[in-house]
Amino acid sequence: MSAAAPVRVHAEGWGWRYAGRKRAAVSDVSFTIEPGERVLLLGASGAGKSTLLAGLAGVLGDADEGERTGSLRLDGAAPESARGRTGLVLQDPDAGIVLSKVGDDVAFGCENLGVPASEIPGRVAEALEATGLDVALDRPTKALSGGQKQRLVLAGALAMRPGLLLLDEPTANLDPAGVGEVRASVERAVDATGATLVVVEHRTPVWVDLMTRVIVLAADGGLLADGSPSRVFAEHGAALAEAGVWVPDASIALPELDAATGPAVLSASELSIARGPRTIVQAGLDVQIPRGSATVISGANGAGKSTLALTLAGLLPEHSGEVVAAADLAARSGRRPFRWASRELLTRIGTVFQEPEHQFLTQTLRDELAVGPKALGWDRARTDAVVDALLDRLGLAPLALANPFTLSGGQKRRLSVATVLAASPEVIVLDEPTFGQDRRGWISLVALLQEEIARGRSIVAVTHDEGVIRHLGGHRIALESRVSA
Repeated sequence: MSAAAPVRVHAEGWGWRYAGRKRAAVSDVSFTIEPGERVLLLGASGAGKSTLLAGLAGVLGDADEGERTGSLRLDGAAPESARGRTGLVLQDPDAGIVLSKVGDDVAFGCENLGVPASEIPGRVAEALEATGLDVALDRPTKALSGGQKQRLVLAGALAMRPGLLLLDEPTANLDPAGVGEVRASVERAVDATGATLVVVEHRTPVWVDLMTRVIVLAADGGLLADGSPSRVFAEHGAALAEAGVWVPDASIALPELDAATGPAVLSASELSIARGPRTIVQAGLDVQIPRGSATVISGANGAGKSTLALTLAGLLPEHSGEVVAAADLAARSGRRPFRWASRELLTRIGTVFQEPEHQFLTQTLRDELAVGPKALGWDRARTDAVVDALLDRLGLAPLALANPFTLSGGQKRRLSVATVLAASPEVIVLDEPTFGQDRRGWISLVALLQEEIARGRSIVAVTHDEGVIRHLGGHRIALESRVSA
């Protein structure tokens, strides 16, 4: 696998402030990355890691989008003039998918770069094999699971054979096997091409032995640390953990909950679930969700975890069989959640989607958190008390008047969880609740969920995060491979 010559990156006092925001997303950042270096870019949620990658990729926009300071250069040129030499994998895989079929989407970047048509099929096949995405070239991109989408956008970047490869949380929604495959595929790619590599990732242990360098952004501007992985973690480990960085082997001061075996709050027998009318992903499931505890849904990417969660939450119909709620949770329309009206669901089953943006409705965080309470008819004082408490608890108070869509990925995830908690539902269904979280955000979220369990609420969590499984305890539903493609 050949590539463009590896890129040299130089930043001098660089910063970026989005239009309409008082605080800069990144400020006063200075460093030089030599060609072929492999850099793990760390920092607390909101420190500007994704913004810096967007700046390196030349996709931040012009003066209407925001204001930049200092300089950022790739081989001495502005990033906007070097886009053909840069491959960027975004934090949100949906934002990186352009075309409707897998093969076409992987080929898209190559076609834009003017790669000879005879060479593109080989590049597409090579990139798909490298990322472990074993699906037909004509498979609709909309039919892929979240983890499969991440592999798709990575394959598209690798097919372009860039001299600078930028990865923003490339393993966030992958199962453990997928994490290993993507990690190995990136290593193979940079070994073969010599490309300069910059990875933003909270799963520090997965990547640290591949990296020659660690750069840590400070939340208030500048750098917290810069150097080899061994030196950075040895000299700054405690301070970095306190700042929210996932330091390898740092302990988590949270209890590990025991499994509960109470009566079922939701149950189903011989349940079949499907994506759309024809694509059955699981059949013959017997599901029991114990009351007042956590149920974790695990399994490989594409096994139907999100589909099962949405079916239990009453947002997707069962293909066969029925999900039934406990008698005391029944609504006017009966005990089957899919038949409930949205207002009936609001206080009974709250759902956090895999993509946070899919549940945002308003222009500010404060208004977003007030949607549920207002729908329930709460008065202003009660609503404000709940909103203020959640903003403060999850570290979002300084952003109370910001637009939810301008947040970092980790901040969006915390907001999406908080919007559901604001309405105090009896059952809380969460799809990858700790995606994109720094160490502090992760601890805050898991501690909050532990408190909800202590109050008697029932939690259903789709997750690959072993820490979540360990600290929430509870019942586990392990899904095998899909019934049909």
